[in-house]
Amino acid sequence: MTVTVTKPSKHAGPSSPVAAGFWSLLHAEWTKFRTVRGWLIGMIVAAILTVFLGVVTSNAQIGCGPTKTGKACLPKIPIGQGGEAVNDTFYFVHRTLAGNGTLTVRVTSLAEKAAVGSGGRSPVPGQGQPGPGLQPEVVPWAKAGIIIKEKDLPGSAYAAMLVTASHGVRMQYDYTGDLAGLPGEVSAAAPRWLRLVRAGQEITGYDSANGTHWTKVGEIKLAGLSSVVQVGLFATSPGYQQIERSFGGASVQGGPSEATAVLDHVTLTGQAGGQRWTGLDLGNGKPGTAAPNPAGPNLPEFDTFRQAGGTFTVTGSGDISPVTSGPGTGYPTATIESNLAGVFAGLIAIVVVATAFFTSEYRRGLLRTTLAANPRRGQVLAAKAAVAGLAAFVIGVIAVVVSIDLGDSKQRNEGLYVLPVSLLTEVRVIVGTAAVLALMAMLAVALGAILRRSAAAITGAVAVIVLPFLLAVIGVFPPGISEWLLRLTPAAGFAIEQSIPQYSQVSTTYSAAGGNYPLPPWAGFAVLCAWTGASLVLALILMRRRDA
Repeated sequence: MTVTVTKPSKHAGPSSPVAAGFWSLLHAEWTKFRTVRGWLIGMIVAAILTVFLGVVTSNAQIGCGPTKTGKACLPKIPIGQGGEAVNDTFYFVHRTLAGNGTLTVRVTSLAEKAAVGSGGRSPVPGQGQPGPGLQPEVVPWAKAGIIIKEKDLPGSAYAAMLVTASHGVRMQYDYTGDLAGLPGEVSAAAPRWLRLVRAGQEITGYDSANGTHWTKVGEIKLAGLSSVVQVGLFATSPGYQQIERSFGGASVQGGPSEATAVLDHVTLTGQAGGQRWTGLDLGNGKPGTAAPNPAGPNLPEFDTFRQAGGTFTVTGSGDISPVTSGPGTGYPTATIESNLAGVFAGLIAIVVVATAFFTSEYRRGLLRTTLAANPRRGQVLAAKAAVAGLAAFVIGVIAVVVSIDLGDSKQRNEGLYVLPVSLLTEVRVIVGTAAVLALMAMLAVALGAILRRSAAAITGAVAVIVLPFLLAVIGVFPPGISEWLLRLTPAAGFAIEQSIPQYSQVSTTYSAAGGNYPLPPWAGFAVLCAWTGASLVLALILMRRRDA
């Protein structure tokens, strides 16, 4: 008699007994979950809390005059080359350049003045310029230098070589690009020479300490750059900020600022248009010329320039940068994730349901029956975590989509400008936030398996998941400790919600309360994945060592 032996496959496929057993178990766990009314109600409550607290309870009605409020006050903000909202306000002393050419200049000083506290007026377009009340202050990203700009319109492509108050020489381009050059402050004793060379669509920036030995800072391509461009000198300075920290939070005070630069040895080669330099208060739509200061000798200068021989003195206020969501932007802005404040409340409801999903079987003694039907404890834990995670994910997607859709419309009607993001970014925020809720539900299941009692598991989940985020956001600890809480705890996962990047060259205050996190979105998400994975491994080890 011949006996045929079939060797089992190394990897069990969907039709194998192991896989079939898991899918049957997964179906059984899903049946348990959906047949318990309290758990379904808990998930529905999570969705309602997410939408209600994120959208319905928010109110930011904007006023812009004695009678105008809401949508009538919605500002118009330029859009940069990458689709981002941008600040593009500076004083521009310019000429046209046809074809290739080189612009060289020496900067001998950069001075800043700021309205400290409530003094002065806003430099935002349409809201006036800095006026009397300015005093000398260090504004780190005050800047001046030379620029090649496609058009003399806000939002057009550009490349610039510039000096800053506290960050040395930089080459900046298309609002988000920033390259470092010579360090140190500029002065008559330590001037900075700057050069921009155009060759077609290629712009190369150089700097020098003596005008003889030059160093290339960067070379960039401005795609689609037209033949005739605007070139010249500029100065600008973002709003000045003072941050006062106290127990439970921080307050930000400040006002407008202006930068005044002295530039000489101006050389422009190539086919330059016009016989003289022309001033333009770009972003405010105010043309200017080389003229005495109309405000008088004893008052701070308005945005303008003076030319004495080959020396230019240029004064400007505003910024050339992306618009961010933090304070100091000068605009009433909002982000898509600002509609997701209710996710935190929805998370608490999900955590309670997820822990109860496991601990209830310990309390009622049903886990023995489950393990008798399927003794593979790893499969039991995986099935319960998968069901809780999937339920949280589905609820999360629905609630987040509704919150963003309703919230964006509501914010625009209130007069807020919702910062634009790409489709991929919006998908990442929606799916990522739902995935965070799913992972935290799985983490709560693991804590239920570890602690086995509902009260202890819920307390543990709140301590591990909810409390670190709450403490970081309300500012109980100094900023350094709060940042580490958002780096090392499961709360790091909320970084996936951030839609607007953090730019080092933007003067603003980044904080978790404003939707900004110390880790990039996917890095924060990875921290949460690590916590969830480690918790599930520990739960499995304890399940195998303990009786049901």
